[in-house]
Amino acid sequence: MSDRSEKDWNTRTKLVHSGSRRSQYGEMAEAIYLTQGFAYPTAEAAEARFIELGEDEFIYGRYGNPTVRMFEERIAALEGCEDAFATASGMAAVNAALFSILKAGDHLVSARALFGSCLYIVEDLLPRFGVEVTLVDGTDLAQWEAAVRPETKAVFFETMSNPTLEVIDVAAVAKIAHAVGALVVIDNVFATPVFQRSFDLGADVVIYSATKHIDGQGRVLGGVVLGSTEYIRKTLEPYLKHTGGSMSPFNAWVLLNGMQTLELRCRAQAEAAAKIAQGLQGHGALAKVTYPGLPDHPQAALAARQMDCGGTMLAFEVKGGQAAAFKVLNALEIITISNNLGDAKTIATHPSTTTHQRLEEADRLALGITPGLIRLSVGLEDADDLIADLRGALDAAL
Repeated sequence: MSDRSEKDWNTRTKLVHSGSRRSQYGEMAEAIYLTQGFAYPTAEAAEARFIELGEDEFIYGRYGNPTVRMFEERIAALEGCEDAFATASGMAAVNAALFSILKAGDHLVSARALFGSCLYIVEDLLPRFGVEVTLVDGTDLAQWEAAVRPETKAVFFETMSNPTLEVIDVAAVAKIAHAVGALVVIDNVFATPVFQRSFDLGADVVIYSATKHIDGQGRVLGGVVLGSTEYIRKTLEPYLKHTGGSMSPFNAWVLLNGMQTLELRCRAQAEAAAKIAQGLQGHGALAKVTYPGLPDHPQAALAARQMDCGGTMLAFEVKGGQAAAFKVLNALEIITISNNLGDAKTIATHPSTTTHQRLEEADRLALGITPGLIRLSVGLEDADDLIADLRGALDAAL
């Protein structure tokens, strides 16, 4: 018998087996426990469970579920952290992670380049509840240094920004934050748990929209917050138990099945993304192509140091603004216009009129979200077919 434990397994093995629970029937596929409540053998057992949960014990679907717990344990094993709590969506995860930590009078430092809904939480919601927020250019370490102070409770950023693909130095920001006792809370969706070991870089709390690469096939919503057992059980869980942003067992089951192919999909998508980024360079309809794996990316050296590869996302700016960008989008034949990402199907998004449309034009431009910018989430189609589709659509814009 091998003396290797589960923590010693390699990534693909963890993605197939970690967290598995089998009932007395010995099923091969993970079981879906569609129940909102759980029965107790005695009144004394119910009392004891409400005082302290034993291993593999549950009280109510809003607090936990065997199928959901399998998902939580599997992604915690993949991420290399102690614990996780699954949520109804990625934004439920962001909301819970920040609101469970912060209270009136606290200070948060956040990168300015965020997904539109994340910006809404940081700029609108948190200040309503008395949290002071300072926004910085996430790539400028001097701004992080200047912004943190003794009352800073947490820092927050996307490790790779949506949609402009700025890469933030997690280790350097973590060192700055930890020097004043602040927690490092990151959204790691674009980098994925396959390509970046965020806790090794100094993150305290890691958030994913599981809707994206973890499902990866456009089926369900889901989110997850990962961290230490102390944080997950003492800080995050009480907030989520009483506010209700829990994941459904069916969605957890879908995500568990998605995880079995997560590494294979992400690596194939990233390989195609790199090929597409190279294939688009120099096209006459484009002002620029942005991909962290290209040598001309402003943080190319950091991306190479921090991640295994450039990831599955790229962006390009079409000359001629919105009209030209729309012409390109409408000429695509294989690639789909949508606002999701991390899907098996390649998706093109026009951020300034969709995901970031609520921002003022000046704010969008300050973030680099120009009218001609198109974000591309690369799927599992043949890369040469995607390049031909894109180049054909770009030719139509000339």
